[in-house]
Amino acid sequence: MIFLLLAANFQSVRLALAIVLTIPAVLCGVLLMLRLTGTTLNVQSFMGAIMAIGIAVANSILLVTFAEHSRIEGAALFDAAREGASGRLRAILMTALAMISGMLPMAMGWGEGGGQSAPLARAVIGGLIVSTFATLGILPSLYVILKSRASTVSPSLNPMDPASRYYDPK
Repeated sequence: MIFLLLAANFQSVRLALAIVLTIPAVLCGVLLMLRLTGTTLNVQSFMGAIMAIGIAVANSILLVTFAEHSRIEGAALFDAAREGASGRLRAILMTALAMISGMLPMAMGWGEGGGQSAPLARAVIGGLIVSTFATLGILPSLYVILKSRASTVSPSLNPMDPASRYYDPK
């Protein structure tokens, strides 16, 4: 469902695919962290995985949107991808690091009932660590590969959209 919403929002299946392809990195990070800490898969860890996927997809949307705006404004594809990654580096790192540092006390499992919520935090931390590297390192390359033969003309059919080839100023 998220893929279809992204494709409709960006009016591009390729951009939606680039964003959705960060989800396997999140799942690898979640499973790796759970394995390293000896935590089992349970409802809490699944909720943590869902949280990490949401944040990773939001970070990917941020990067791809910024890169796509640069490409439409006339930047070369590789330069647009690099500008998207470097221009949104601070925002992506701040989002991920704030969530990771906020989850660290919960991941330790201290206090009463701390062991019950620790899998959620561990899943979020593992997923965000790996997905942040994937978003900043792999997603720009995926963007370049998937958009290498794409046009900068808007696919919009809306006659009121100035970027559409069917634009009618009347």
